[in-house]
Amino acid sequence: MTVTPVAPVAVRPSLRQRLGTPWLIVRRLLAVPVVLFFLAGIVFVAMRLLPGSPATSLAAGGASGDTSAAEITRNQARINEALGLDQSLAHQYGDFLHSLVTFDLGSSFFGGTKVTSLLGGSLPATIELTVAAMLIAVGLGLVTGVIAALRKDTWVDSSIRTAGTIGFSLPWFALGVLAVVVFGVWLGWLPVIGRLPNQLDYKPFTNFVLLDAILQNRPELVWPWIQHLILPATTLALSMAGFITRIVRASVLEVLGDDFVRTARMKGLSGGQILRRHVLRNSSLPIVTVLGLQFGSLLGGSVITETVFSYPGVGNQLVNAILQRDYPVVQGAALAIALLFVLVNVVVDLLYLVLDPRLRKA
Repeated sequence: MTVTPVAPVAVRPSLRQRLGTPWLIVRRLLAVPVVLFFLAGIVFVAMRLLPGSPATSLAAGGASGDTSAAEITRNQARINEALGLDQSLAHQYGDFLHSLVTFDLGSSFFGGTKVTSLLGGSLPATIELTVAAMLIAVGLGLVTGVIAALRKDTWVDSSIRTAGTIGFSLPWFALGVLAVVVFGVWLGWLPVIGRLPNQLDYKPFTNFVLLDAILQNRPELVWPWIQHLILPATTLALSMAGFITRIVRASVLEVLGDDFVRTARMKGLSGGQILRRHVLRNSSLPIVTVLGLQFGSLLGGSVITETVFSYPGVGNQLVNAILQRDYPVVQGAALAIALLFVLVNVVVDLLYLVLDPRLRKA
């Protein structure tokens, strides 16, 4: 009996498989506006649920000592009508969505300045602070985590883990106040308020001080800017560094026990070569994951830190706007922080594809 071989059926690859990595990038980028849309709705509703209103603050600010309660009430009604706050919540939300689609974040209720202009002045300061804190935290966390893993169960390991736990446990406002008191008041080593000294004539072009110092050929801006950045950036970084230390230590210890590390030792590779070529690369995925998540934590911490140090960033602006019930500024600042967080997580997802080629086939 003759058996006729059956030709294999060709499986047509799906669109996702044909596009490969570009499809993964597009899919992650498409998620950005969806996340921002839902967050915008949450912020819109949350601000209207808070007690008080912009009209109350504005009417109280324009009232004199002999203004009657009835006159203040009438002023509040006129302000609500002028700001469109007398409309239904659904109507206000529709206007808000229309402004988002047209990339118009509105103007501040207090002063009438465009929200985009306010964010253009404060967002670069927050980015500078967050990036500086990230660099400090990553450098400190990687070094201490690797040392703790290589010196496992020694006094060095115990000391590093204890210090990391303390740093991770202390709240940002406590670290900020402690830094202000010790380094600003007692020792007087570093400035504790603002971003640059008032006596410096700084006319921002990009509002990134370092970049402006290069473009405007003003090197005298750099050192005062660094001095003002040290305390708030370090305050933000210490908590994150403690967490990174523990993650790096656990990841490195896990990789050190793998077979390929023992094989590398048998081949005669030095400890430094094994660490650089094998251990750090293979333990990088959980570390990158933590960095992406902790960047969002840093953005949240910047709200507290900027307030403690009177740092002119989005976080400080957000707190002041919430206290004043300045709805457009709160909504714009919250969206700006969320956009930074989402974009960083997109970059982290793309780093996964670079570090682990297996994920490109998923």
